[in-house]
Amino acid sequence: MAATSYQRYLAEFVGTFALLLFGGGSAVFSLYYVTDPLSRVVLVSLSFGFVLAGLAYAFGDLSGGHFNPAVTISMAVSRRMPLRDVVPYLLAQVVGGLVGISVVFAIVAGAPSGAGSSTPPALNALGSQCYYSSSLSSLPGGCGFSLGAVFLIELALTFVFVLVIQLVTRPESSAKNLAPMAIGLALLVANLVAIPVDGASLNPVRSFSPAVLSLYWSNAQWAIQESWVFWVAPILGGVLAAIVERALRTTS
Repeated sequence: MAATSYQRYLAEFVGTFALLLFGGGSAVFSLYYVTDPLSRVVLVSLSFGFVLAGLAYAFGDLSGGHFNPAVTISMAVSRRMPLRDVVPYLLAQVVGGLVGISVVFAIVAGAPSGAGSSTPPALNALGSQCYYSSSLSSLPGGCGFSLGAVFLIELALTFVFVLVIQLVTRPESSAKNLAPMAIGLALLVANLVAIPVDGASLNPVRSFSPAVLSLYWSNAQWAIQESWVFWVAPILGGVLAAIVERALRTTS
């Protein structure tokens, strides 16, 4: 029996909530106790990859397991979901992401002062992505690269990531049962590549949610000012993935 609209939207809300809680939480909490940058890159990448795989297994049959506006828009362009569901999906994802990172925010508020090796600007932005114009190039996880470089890596990696999703979730795919694992591993590898450059987004909600919450700190408003690129580049990457997926469809 097919899921109702309410169930699909709720699944997207809960899934995005969990993605930001576990993945975003690892990006923030690791600042307290991981002093080696390489170890932190691996930890955060593993957290995002494995939680996405688990969420895709849990919610894939209900909503498709998007948890990402770039994926939703890509699926709409591919005509693999009704257009009437696009806006509710996006709203559910944004709200779910905000609630998830709010829990992280609440936990950070109870942290001991001076704990770990975290720098206040990085922690205040709750693990937001960034590019060089923020003048915060000393932040863990990037920020030293130009806007053009950040735009390009977000566009290219999201294109590949969403194309993997498009192909392994085709009804005729022989790997459909393993699709969640393929999707999680694709995100894991993409994070390994992108975290040293800009902190790795590949998901507008992944960047927007912490940027909104970081407005609590007056010295972290750069995050919301820079969040536009983490909407535009991933969505364009998702649209390109939809175009390529349609070109790769075989006729029966």
